[in-house]
Amino acid sequence: MESTVVIIGVIAATCVAIFGVVAIVYLLFSDNCLPPQPVSRDKNLKASILAVIGSGGHTSELLRLMGHLGSHYEPRYYVMANTDVMSEEKVHKLEKDANIMYRIYKIPRSREVKQSWITTVLSTIVASVYALPLVFKLRPDIILCNGPGTCIPVCLGGLILKLFYPLKLVYVESICRVDSMSLSGQILYHFADSVIVQWPQLQKKYPKSLYMGRIV
Repeated sequence: MESTVVIIGVIAATCVAIFGVVAIVYLLFSDNCLPPQPVSRDKNLKASILAVIGSGGHTSELLRLMGHLGSHYEPRYYVMANTDVMSEEKVHKLEKDANIMYRIYKIPRSREVKQSWITTVLSTIVASVYALPLVFKLRPDIILCNGPGTCIPVCLGGLILKLFYPLKLVYVESICRVDSMSLSGQILYHFADSVIVQWPQLQKKYPKSLYMGRIV
């Protein structure tokens, strides 16, 4: 079992490295995709936000977060799995009366329920092929996510884009995670600019995280 986990980890790390190199080369040699130099941002200017939508409870929690944001956060980009129809309807319901610019983008799902870890590596690679160019194209000021596997390829693109562009990566752990972080949370704990948890005991276990009470 341990050897299998090690093999999966090595494969995943190799894939990330390959995509990282390809993405950096693409950025460096593509005039249309090369981000501008970082500039100081006026606090009164709008900030674009890319929200990664999961399914079920993940969708409900993230949409509650988005519903609390003011018009300062615009345009809004929603990224979700291409098989997620219900979440798309919920996004439209949230934003239809807000008079805020938003768009929905779909990428392949990184992992289906009960999918094996071996095939998850392959499906994550496929999702990354779609997610990385999308992140580079949109150049959001903020990437906001709360746990679904779909967020990993998107956040990978964000981490690479951060080398060239002043992007902030914010991860909010699900309210359901009381004593331990999800796999996505454990990964992004080491890379996100802000990791927010909703239980005090979880913050003690992950001291770099932020606890602000229940926010969803």
